[in-house]
Amino acid sequence: MFKFANLSKVFGTNGFARLNSTSAVASATKVDWRPPRAVWLENMDSLEPQHTGIMELDSSIFGAAPRIDIVHQNIEWQRKYRFVSFAHTKTRNEVRGGGRKPWPQKGLGRARHGSIRSPLWRGGGIAHGPRSPTTHFYMLPFFNRVLGLVSTMSIKLAQDDLHIVKDLNIPTEDPQYLKDLIAARFWGPSVLFVDTSDILPKNIAISAENIAHVNLMPTYGLNVYSMLKHNTVVLTESAVRDVEKKLLEHLNRNDARAQMTKFRYDK
Repeated sequence: MFKFANLSKVFGTNGFARLNSTSAVASATKVDWRPPRAVWLENMDSLEPQHTGIMELDSSIFGAAPRIDIVHQNIEWQRKYRFVSFAHTKTRNEVRGGGRKPWPQKGLGRARHGSIRSPLWRGGGIAHGPRSPTTHFYMLPFFNRVLGLVSTMSIKLAQDDLHIVKDLNIPTEDPQYLKDLIAARFWGPSVLFVDTSDILPKNIAISAENIAHVNLMPTYGLNVYSMLKHNTVVLTESAVRDVEKKLLEHLNRNDARAQMTKFRYDK
């Protein structure tokens, strides 16, 4: 009787097991099995590397499975959306000459022609040729752009080409110090420094101005093409948090369907 009473608490009258509310909520909660990525927080005030701490990065941004196809789509989009072709050919109406009929329509046994500037003639107009200016602009879908940034961040970190520093303050504005710093840290030859604002510290702004393979960029301008163009990407601690916040917001937004609508020029 005691055993039957205990079983009646677990099984209902229909024979199915009941689950209490605590276990149901726990099973419904999504658990991220990927641990956060841990990276060193480095310095820039000396040539010798000093690890000042450890930062934990979100694995959904910096540890995602890379989508090479989406990265390629982003590169092709950035190459083409601002490209304008100026290739131009003349039609039969624009070519000089050919105003009269070269010979009579009938009587000579020759093929009938109305102008020597027809596309059939040498030196004539071009049919269906390129006309300038021709724009190659198109807009890549929103989430393809977001996943392109996520994949590129993960690729750079996996290849040890992404480093995080406390800030971009360097002790001198001499360009040689920045070159020596890049050589000592094995960051080169091309480096992209990223900060939250477009108003950067004076010393690094002056020293990087005359170095062709070193560029500075704010977080709102970060893109796939620029990150892949440079061998190393160096972000400040605040820039990493800013990028994480924005990308996580886009990956988990609840108006995804509205973002996937076709692009309109009058937006």
